[in-house]
Amino acid sequence: MGNQMIKKANAFEILNHWLLAGSFFILTITGFGFLFHLQQVVAIFGSANTMKVWHNYAGIVFSISLFFTIFNYLPVSLKFGVDDMGWITKAGGYFSKKAAIPPQDIINAGQKLYYLFILFAGIAIAASGFFIWLRPQVADIRKWVLLSHLVHNIAFDLFMIAVPLHIYLGTLANPGTLRIMITGTVPVEWAKKRHAKWVQKMGY
Repeated sequence: MGNQMIKKANAFEILNHWLLAGSFFILTITGFGFLFHLQQVVAIFGSANTMKVWHNYAGIVFSISLFFTIFNYLPVSLKFGVDDMGWITKAGGYFSKKAAIPPQDIINAGQKLYYLFILFAGIAIAASGFFIWLRPQVADIRKWVLLSHLVHNIAFDLFMIAVPLHIYLGTLANPGTLRIMITGTVPVEWAKKRHAKWVQKMGY
């Protein structure tokens, strides 16, 4: 019974997660290269033009991948109830092991908020990035390009705070979580402690 596993992520969800992460990694490296004029980074790609191509097409992969996350995470992320508010008020138990955490769904309240943040910040960085790249024919194009650069850079800064935190919470802070995005499964007992409401729905 202790070794019984439950499926928490399907193959497409796992693949899409790694495509999102991989494209984000490329965007981050090339973005830093452009933002700080890092010749060492430019040298990795051979030239600034080649780095720009990598950045632009990684942006396409990122945008498509972000779109597909909507089907997995948005419906549940928009459902906030009493248990979610209880999780938030007790900060998920991260600051006190004695805190009684309300039962959570397939993703907890913190993960719901994180996903909504990533979705909206992702839309902002993608939309501004495509505007900078494609420069559509609009009046006062310079003003819109400058605004797009501002939005792009602010969203980038927010990602630089949120993503490392996400990596930490998905690894060191919560041992066992990383395997979800590798095998798609977790032990039932592990899931009961963190996602009791979802486990009950699944009939365990």
